[in-house]
Amino acid sequence: MNEIIKSLYDRKSVRVFEDRPIPADMKKTILETAAQAPSAGCQQLYTIIDVTDQAIKDTLADFCDHQPFIAKADMVEVFCADCKKWYDAYIEAGCSPRHPGVGDLMLAVTDATIAAQNTVVAAESLGIGSCYIGDIIENQEDVAKLLHLPDYVFPAAMLVYGWPTDQQKMRKKPERCPQEYIVHENTYHSMDGAELRGMLAHHCKQRSFEDWCAAFCERKYNSDFSKEMTRSVEVYLKQYH
Repeated sequence: MNEIIKSLYDRKSVRVFEDRPIPADMKKTILETAAQAPSAGCQQLYTIIDVTDQAIKDTLADFCDHQPFIAKADMVEVFCADCKKWYDAYIEAGCSPRHPGVGDLMLAVTDATIAAQNTVVAAESLGIGSCYIGDIIENQEDVAKLLHLPDYVFPAAMLVYGWPTDQQKMRKKPERCPQEYIVHENTYHSMDGAELRGMLAHHCKQRSFEDWCAAFCERKYNSDFSKEMTRSVEVYLKQYH
Protein backbone atom coordinates (compact mmCIF):
# COMPACT_ATOMS: atom_id res chain seq x y z
CA MET A 1 0.00 0.00 0.00
CA ASN A 2 1.55 3.31 -1.04
CA GLU A 3 1.62 6.35 1.25
CA ILE A 4 -1.28 8.19 -0.41
CA ILE A 5 -3.62 5.19 -0.16
CA LYS A 6 -2.46 4.48 3.39
CA SER A 7 -3.27 8.05 4.40
CA LEU A 8 -6.80 7.66 3.00
CA TYR A 9 -7.30 4.58 5.15
CA ASP A 10 -5.76 6.23 8.22
CA ARG A 11 -7.62 9.53 7.99
CA LYS A 12 -10.50 10.06 10.42
CA SER A 13 -12.39 13.12 11.62
CA VAL A 14 -10.55 15.01 14.36
CA ARG A 15 -12.50 17.05 16.89
CA VAL A 16 -9.83 17.70 19.54
CA PHE A 17 -6.76 19.70 18.58
CA GLU A 18 -3.50 20.60 20.24
CA ASP A 19 -3.11 24.26 21.14
CA ARG A 20 -0.50 25.08 18.51
CA PRO A 21 -0.73 26.89 15.19
CA ILE A 22 -0.47 25.48 11.71
CA PRO A 23 2.59 27.13 10.10
CA ALA A 24 1.73 29.65 7.40
CA ASP A 25 3.54 27.71 4.69
CA MET A 26 1.59 24.54 5.52
CA LYS A 27 -1.71 26.42 5.49
CA LYS A 28 -0.81 27.93 2.14
CA THR A 29 0.03 24.51 0.74
CA ILE A 30 -3.23 23.01 1.99
CA LEU A 31 -5.30 25.77 0.42
CA GLU A 32 -3.35 25.64 -2.84
CA THR A 33 -4.16 21.94 -3.21
CA ALA A 34 -7.85 22.86 -3.48
CA ALA A 35 -7.15 24.46 -6.85
CA GLN A 36 -5.57 21.24 -8.10
CA ALA A 37 -8.85 19.36 -7.72
CA PRO A 38 -10.89 18.34 -10.78
CA SER A 39 -13.34 21.04 -11.79
CA ALA A 40 -16.16 21.22 -14.33
CA GLY A 41 -14.71 22.86 -17.41
CA CYS A 42 -11.86 24.04 -15.19
CA GLN A 43 -14.22 26.78 -13.99
CA GLN A 44 -13.48 26.30 -10.28
CA LEU A 45 -17.05 27.06 -9.33
CA TYR A 46 -16.20 27.73 -5.69
CA THR A 47 -14.87 30.41 -3.39
CA ILE A 48 -13.10 29.57 -0.15
CA ILE A 49 -13.72 31.80 2.87
CA ASP A 50 -10.62 31.64 5.10
CA VAL A 51 -11.98 32.47 8.56
CA THR A 52 -9.29 34.12 10.67
CA ASP A 53 -11.45 36.40 12.83
CA GLN A 54 -11.97 34.73 16.22
CA ALA A 55 -15.36 36.38 16.66
CA ILE A 56 -16.56 34.82 13.41
CA LYS A 57 -15.18 31.42 14.48
CA ASP A 58 -17.06 31.75 17.76
CA THR A 59 -20.28 32.57 15.93
CA LEU A 60 -19.85 29.68 13.50
CA ALA A 61 -19.31 27.34 16.43
CA ASP A 62 -22.52 28.65 17.97
CA PHE A 63 -24.43 28.22 14.71
CA CYS A 64 -23.09 24.71 14.25
CA ASP A 65 -24.67 22.93 17.20
CA HIS A 66 -22.61 24.86 19.78
CA GLN A 67 -19.46 22.83 19.16
CA PRO A 68 -16.54 24.62 20.88
CA PHE A 69 -13.83 22.72 18.99
CA ILE A 70 -14.78 24.71 15.89
CA ALA A 71 -13.88 27.97 17.61
CA LYS A 72 -10.65 26.46 18.91
CA ALA A 73 -9.48 25.19 15.51
CA ASP A 74 -6.49 27.06 14.14
CA MET A 75 -7.77 26.83 10.57
CA VAL A 76 -11.42 27.20 9.56
CA GLU A 77 -12.44 27.18 5.89
CA VAL A 78 -15.89 27.55 4.32
CA PHE A 79 -16.10 26.16 0.78
CA CYS A 80 -18.81 28.02 -1.11
CA ALA A 81 -20.48 26.80 -4.29
CA ASP A 82 -20.14 29.95 -6.37
CA CYS A 83 -22.53 30.43 -9.28
CA LYS A 84 -22.08 34.21 -9.16
CA LYS A 85 -18.56 34.96 -10.36
CA TRP A 86 -18.88 33.43 -13.83
CA TYR A 87 -22.30 35.02 -14.25
CA ASP A 88 -20.73 38.38 -13.34
CA ALA A 89 -17.87 37.74 -15.76
CA TYR A 90 -20.32 37.07 -18.59
CA ILE A 91 -22.12 40.34 -17.80
CA GLU A 92 -18.79 42.16 -17.73
CA ALA A 93 -17.96 40.72 -21.15
CA GLY A 94 -21.22 41.96 -22.62
CA CYS A 95 -22.81 38.51 -22.88
CA SER A 96 -26.48 37.79 -22.26
CA PRO A 97 -26.28 34.92 -19.76
CA ARG A 98 -29.33 33.19 -18.33
CA HIS A 99 -29.68 33.34 -14.55
CA PRO A 100 -27.98 30.48 -12.69
CA GLY A 101 -30.18 27.42 -12.27
CA VAL A 102 -30.33 24.44 -9.96
CA GLY A 103 -28.14 22.44 -12.36
CA ASP A 104 -25.45 25.10 -12.06
CA LEU A 105 -25.71 24.91 -8.28
CA MET A 106 -25.32 21.12 -8.31
CA LEU A 107 -22.21 21.46 -10.45
CA ALA A 108 -20.80 24.16 -8.17
CA VAL A 109 -21.47 22.12 -5.03
CA THR A 110 -19.61 19.22 -6.62
CA ASP A 111 -16.67 21.47 -7.51
CA ALA A 112 -16.57 22.92 -4.00
CA THR A 113 -16.66 19.58 -2.19
CA ILE A 114 -14.02 18.01 -4.44
CA ALA A 115 -11.77 20.99 -3.71
CA ALA A 116 -12.50 20.62 -0.01
CA GLN A 117 -11.57 16.93 -0.03
CA ASN A 118 -8.26 17.75 -1.71
CA THR A 119 -7.38 19.88 1.30
CA VAL A 120 -8.36 17.04 3.65
CA VAL A 121 -5.95 14.68 1.90
CA ALA A 122 -3.21 17.32 1.82
CA ALA A 123 -3.64 18.12 5.52
CA GLU A 124 -3.52 14.43 6.44
CA SER A 125 -0.24 14.04 4.55
CA LEU A 126 1.22 16.79 6.76
CA GLY A 127 -0.03 15.22 9.98
CA ILE A 128 -2.83 17.77 10.32
CA GLY A 129 -6.30 16.56 11.27
CA SER A 130 -9.58 17.83 9.87
CA CYS A 131 -13.32 17.56 10.34
CA TYR A 132 -16.24 18.38 8.08
CA ILE A 133 -19.00 20.41 9.76
CA GLY A 134 -22.35 19.42 8.25
CA ASP A 135 -24.32 22.01 10.23
CA ILE A 136 -23.07 24.68 7.83
CA ILE A 137 -25.85 23.69 5.40
CA GLU A 138 -28.52 23.55 8.08
CA ASN A 139 -27.69 27.13 9.04
CA GLN A 140 -26.93 28.48 5.59
CA GLU A 141 -29.18 31.50 6.07
CA ASP A 142 -27.30 32.68 9.16
CA VAL A 143 -23.93 31.76 7.63
CA ALA A 144 -24.73 33.75 4.49
CA LYS A 145 -25.42 36.85 6.59
CA LEU A 146 -22.34 36.33 8.75
CA LEU A 147 -19.98 35.88 5.79
CA HIS A 148 -21.78 38.37 3.51
CA LEU A 149 -22.54 35.73 0.90
CA PRO A 150 -24.52 37.19 -2.02
CA ASP A 151 -27.19 35.46 -4.09
CA TYR A 152 -25.95 32.41 -5.98
CA VAL A 153 -23.19 31.70 -3.43
CA PHE A 154 -23.94 28.73 -1.15
CA PRO A 155 -21.90 27.45 1.84
CA ALA A 156 -21.50 23.87 0.62
CA ALA A 157 -18.97 22.64 3.16
CA MET A 158 -16.99 23.78 6.17
CA LEU A 159 -13.78 22.22 7.41
CA VAL A 160 -11.76 22.79 10.54
CA TYR A 161 -8.12 21.74 10.77
CA GLY A 162 -5.53 21.39 13.51
CA TRP A 163 -2.93 19.19 15.11
CA PRO A 164 -4.68 16.11 16.55
CA THR A 165 -4.07 15.21 20.18
CA ASP A 166 -2.51 11.83 20.99
CA GLN A 167 -5.93 10.58 22.06
CA GLN A 168 -7.36 11.50 18.66
CA LYS A 169 -4.46 9.83 16.87
CA MET A 170 -5.03 6.60 18.79
CA ARG A 171 -8.83 6.65 18.51
CA LYS A 172 -10.14 3.86 16.31
CA LYS A 173 -11.55 4.94 12.96
CA PRO A 174 -15.23 4.04 12.56
CA GLU A 175 -15.74 0.89 10.50
CA ARG A 176 -17.05 1.31 6.96
CA CYS A 177 -19.65 -0.74 5.12
CA PRO A 178 -18.21 -3.67 3.15
CA GLN A 179 -17.55 -2.79 -0.48
CA GLU A 180 -20.03 -5.32 -1.79
CA TYR A 181 -22.82 -3.10 -0.47
CA ILE A 182 -21.36 0.11 -1.83
CA VAL A 183 -20.20 -0.81 -5.35
CA HIS A 184 -22.89 -1.98 -7.77
CA GLU A 185 -21.83 -3.33 -11.14
CA ASN A 186 -23.32 -1.66 -14.22
CA THR A 187 -26.76 -0.87 -12.76
CA TYR A 188 -28.27 0.07 -9.42
CA HIS A 189 -29.34 -2.85 -7.25
CA SER A 190 -32.04 -2.34 -4.60
CA MET A 191 -30.96 -4.43 -1.63
CA ASP A 192 -33.30 -6.87 0.07
CA GLY A 193 -33.70 -7.20 3.82
CA ALA A 194 -30.86 -9.68 4.25
CA GLU A 195 -28.48 -7.45 2.31
CA LEU A 196 -29.46 -4.35 4.28
CA ARG A 197 -28.85 -6.24 7.51
CA GLY A 198 -25.48 -7.38 6.19
CA MET A 199 -24.58 -3.83 5.19
CA LEU A 200 -25.18 -2.55 8.73
CA ALA A 201 -24.02 -5.62 10.65
CA HIS A 202 -20.87 -3.85 11.88
CA HIS A 203 -23.11 -1.33 13.67
CA CYS A 204 -25.30 -3.97 15.28
CA LYS A 205 -22.79 -5.96 17.33
CA GLN A 206 -24.18 -4.85 20.69
CA ARG A 207 -27.90 -4.69 19.82
CA SER A 208 -30.37 -5.84 17.21
CA PHE A 209 -30.67 -4.42 13.72
CA GLU A 210 -34.13 -3.11 14.60
CA ASP A 211 -32.99 -1.37 17.78
CA TRP A 212 -29.91 0.18 16.19
CA CYS A 213 -31.83 1.45 13.13
CA ALA A 214 -34.63 2.86 15.29
CA ALA A 215 -32.17 4.80 17.44
CA PHE A 216 -30.13 6.06 14.49
CA CYS A 217 -33.23 7.04 12.55
CA GLU A 218 -34.43 9.23 15.42
CA ARG A 219 -30.99 10.65 16.20
CA LYS A 220 -30.14 11.53 12.60
CA TYR A 221 -32.78 11.11 9.90
CA ASN A 222 -35.82 12.24 11.88
CA SER A 223 -33.91 14.78 13.95
CA ASP A 224 -34.82 18.44 14.17
CA PHE A 225 -31.52 19.46 12.57
CA SER A 226 -32.15 17.16 9.59
CA LYS A 227 -35.60 18.66 9.06
CA GLU A 228 -34.16 22.16 9.43
CA MET A 229 -31.48 21.42 6.86
CA THR A 230 -34.13 20.40 4.33
CA ARG A 231 -36.19 23.53 5.08
CA SER A 232 -33.14 25.78 4.81
CA VAL A 233 -32.06 24.35 1.46
CA GLU A 234 -35.61 24.55 0.09
CA VAL A 235 -35.68 28.25 0.99
CA TYR A 236 -32.31 28.81 -0.67
CA LEU A 237 -33.37 27.07 -3.88
CA LYS A 238 -36.22 29.53 -4.43
CA GLN A 239 -33.81 32.08 -5.87
CA TYR A 240 -32.98 29.63 -8.68
CA HIS A 241 -36.57 29.39 -9.91
